[in-house]
Amino acid sequence: VAIALVNRYKGREDHQPIKPIDEPPFDPLNYTKRTSFEINGIGGSHPAVVVADFSHVKNLLPENLKDVGYTYNPETDKWNLSDTAADIIYLGNNEIPENHPGGIKLVQDYQTWIQQKAKSKSYPFLSVKEYLSTETLSSSLNFLTIDLNRFDNTLADKLRDDSKTVLVVATNNLHGMAEQRRLFFELIKNDIQNPVIIKRDYNNITQDELRLYSSTDFGGLLIDGFGDGVWVGNVQLTKEDDGKNTYTKVLIRNSESSNKIINRTLFGILQAARVRISKTEYIACPSCGRTLFDLQETTEMIRKRTEHLKGVKIAVMGCIVNGPGEMADADYGYVGSGTDKITLYKEKDIVRRNVPSAEAVDALIELIKSDENWCDPPEAVS
Repeated sequence: VAIALVNRYKGREDHQPIKPIDEPPFDPLNYTKRTSFEINGIGGSHPAVVVADFSHVKNLLPENLKDVGYTYNPETDKWNLSDTAADIIYLGNNEIPENHPGGIKLVQDYQTWIQQKAKSKSYPFLSVKEYLSTETLSSSLNFLTIDLNRFDNTLADKLRDDSKTVLVVATNNLHGMAEQRRLFFELIKNDIQNPVIIKRDYNNITQDELRLYSSTDFGGLLIDGFGDGVWVGNVQLTKEDDGKNTYTKVLIRNSESSNKIINRTLFGILQAARVRISKTEYIACPSCGRTLFDLQETTEMIRKRTEHLKGVKIAVMGCIVNGPGEMADADYGYVGSGTDKITLYKEKDIVRRNVPSAEAVDALIELIKSDENWCDPPEAVS
């Protein structure tokens, strides 16, 4: 992983220049979220939003939305949404689908939106040129795509008087995160407090690279306090040959499978950056010679039983030596304490010692239940 991250930054010395700044308008050593006002549930004190890009799907059907957290029940004619359901669907230049979740925000390209008779059913996505030249906007919510090169005094002056437009900060710079961060500096300096969604595109990368690259691109900004939402736009995933170091020519461009991968990745990034908690948190040690059980197998076994417990932190540690220190902020700990023996923790306190491994996962669940932090998974609810 470390090598993959380092290799990504090779050859960036010739990236498009980024305007320098004398002093950053924020403290990089202390977290402070950039101040933004709220627009229709985006920004302000609201959790960061996730955008799902379906601009490639000409006829959006209910089954397409399963990969981004929405399930349709035709018998009851109702939608069910998961804790990792996307907040916004970008349709591009496609028409509004007949059947879609009522609470979700639909976004269309401006030229498509302006032709809609019922404009209140969706929201427009504008370029800077369209934004500066039109007088017809949504009265409740608009989306404006900008980058550092398109930000100037004219745009800043209009944005200061606009309380209904969310900014979508994009970049084509090889050194993209740095350019996007620089644009946040400009917004702060110009006292522009519109909410901001961070957008990135990725091409010709593997699924693992998508996770790594998006985690650094979005995560680096989020932990600086920048961003009210995340959006992966155009993406081209490349499948890797099994057991080889070369790539096949099988490309998946914005397919349903890539939407599922992207949605899960974005919610994972938001949780890791502590800006939106949507699922169970797992803390696992890296494993070493002292590990007293199969760490990956045990973690996966615990995950299958507990992954529906939103916001609960569970630590899985291979041994008693470093485990308690590494899991200091966990709610519950599952720690190897001897051959075929597990010690269970509640926060930093030992609750049960030397539980046989065969019984330890059930014992962990009983501990969670005793704290009234347990709920049955959705499929088990009658």
